[in-house]
Amino acid sequence: MKRFVSAIIAASGNSTRMGLSISKQLIKINGKPTIEHTLSAFENSEIIDEIIVVCRQQDIDSINEIAEKFSKVKAVVTGGVTRADSVKNGVMAATEDAQFFAIHDGARPLITPDDIKRVVECAFETGGATLGTFVTDTIKVVDDSNVILSTPVRETLRAVQTPQVFKRELYLRAIDNAVKNNLSVTDDCSMVEALGEKVEIVLGSVENIKLTTVTDLSLASAILDNRK
Repeated sequence: MKRFVSAIIAASGNSTRMGLSISKQLIKINGKPTIEHTLSAFENSEIIDEIIVVCRQQDIDSINEIAEKFSKVKAVVTGGVTRADSVKNGVMAATEDAQFFAIHDGARPLITPDDIKRVVECAFETGGATLGTFVTDTIKVVDDSNVILSTPVRETLRAVQTPQVFKRELYLRAIDNAVKNNLSVTDDCSMVEALGEKVEIVLGSVENIKLTTVTDLSLASAILDNRK
């Protein structure tokens, strides 16, 4: 039986570290805005049934114009003060038929339909799953003075990506708990972890980068050229 999956594209960040005058969602990579590359992957994924985009109020007209190109985009809504608030706005705009939510950073435009499918299918079995990759650098834990305190075992570390996919009931509980307790989280797995629930990591691709600095734009462009 087909399960209904809603993709929530979180695109309401302030793009502060990019240092540019416009949202990184609207910066063009190889001739197309970042968000258009992202939406294309979810539009072309057979396992995704609808898409909700969450963006800044000042970007909504521009993103609405881009979203009109994609038949699966049901709504474009504005974000909230925190990530949890923003994603909740997106979830509330999704159809009541949605059985799973796939939360993805709009600034990860190199995600592929194949990776989307693999992580969603894992969530079907486990209730919660995310893409992630092995860590190649040695990581250090430091104190306030930047002095090393410890070295985690690298084999136990993963760099977590998106989409992060959860069963509807689980994710709604996680959001409500995060908003109620004003949890400071940087990803959706953290909200689910706060409930004591488990999330499984599916091996993703190192190409699924998040655009954070101007340097990342050049790297994304090169990856897209190589795919051609």
